[in-house]
Formats: sequence, structure tokens, C-alpha cells
Amino acid sequence: MPEKALSPDDTPPETPHYHGHRQRLRERFHSAGPDALNDYELLEMVLFPALPRRDVKPLAKALLKTFGSFAEVIHAPEPRLREIDGIGDASITQLKLIAAAAQRIAKGEVRQKHALASWQDVITYCRTSMAFADKEQFRLLFLDKRNQLIADEVQQTGTVDHTPVYPREVIKRALELSATAIILVHNHPTRHFSLTPDHAQAH
Repeated sequence: MPEKALSPDDTPPETPHYHGHRQRLRERFHSAGPDALNDYELLEMVLFPALPRRDVKPLAKALLKTFGSFAEVIHAPEPRLREIDGIGDASITQLKLIAAAAQRIAKGEVRQKHALASWQDVITYCRTSMAFADKEQFRLLFLDKRNQLIADEVQQTGTVDHTPVYPREVIKRALELSATAIILVHNHPTRHFSLTPDHAQAH
């Protein structure tokens, strides 16, 4: 019987020369910490579980060359990732898992501080949450009287350059949460994330 064709995620190289390299990366990560590794090396480690029988260094470098940074790689839209030779379902799942973990940690840090105490806090939080979204979002941050974050919700998702806003739904949700302040934010996916007083308003 002919052999079953291998997917991009499990095609083995001709020689497994990378086994020692993987172990050295793991040892350096544990002994010297993540700051001792370059972005492509961290990406290699992220891809290890998804591609156990491949040398992932060329793939990690190709991802960075295409998207620009570690953060942009893990937040890249799935269709764009699939354009990269060697990327399949397992690799995409692994990258999106890291992106989800980063976003969850960012939200947890804000809630741990209990407040968005400054404009810079708002910018930092929103940059983590939506900087790499490929469609416009209308996002609502509901706060109490001490600027404590009650909820962070995406009310609407639009196209690459448009998203609808429904004031009645915003007010209704604020009343449901007993919020005393609202920060309204939207992004511009056609360019790098920016947040100015025109893009966020508190009431």
C-alpha cells in the first residue's frame, strides 16, 4: 500500500539533527530565563509540541520575517498563517493558545490591580487585548465609581474598516452591571494599534 501523505505539521526531516538543539534551548530557557532567548528561539519552543519531528528553526524565522515580531506572529489571522509553508492545524492551535494565554494574563493583571488608574493603564490594557485584531471591534470597559474594572466586553465586530455602534445597547448593558463609568474603544486593523481621545471616551 502507498504511504499516507504527511501533513505540514508532521513531515519529518531527512535527519533528526535538531534533537540536541531542542535540548540545548530548553536548558538555556530554564537556566538563564526567557530573556536569554531570541524571538525566533521562543517561537521554536512554542512550536516544539506541534512539530515533534521537524526542525522548526527555519519555520520560526520565516514567521518572524513575514509578521515582524513574536506578538504579531501569535496574533496573526489564521488565513495568513496558513500561507506560510509548513504551518498546519497543530501549529496554529499552539500559536493561538499562547495568544489566548497572553490576553488572559493581561486581563488578570488589570483585575488584580482593581483599577484602571491612568490613561496609560487603559492604553496598555487595550493594546494587549486588541492590537492585532484583523477586524474593527467596538469594545466596552465598564467601571465602578473607583475606576475598578467590572467587565470588558466586545459589543460589536465589524469589517476591516467599519463597526456599528448601538448606544441603546451600551446604556442597557451599563445599567445591568451598575457601572458608573464606561470607556468606549475601537481599533484600526489596517494600521498599527493606536488609541487617542478620539478613539476612547469615558462617561
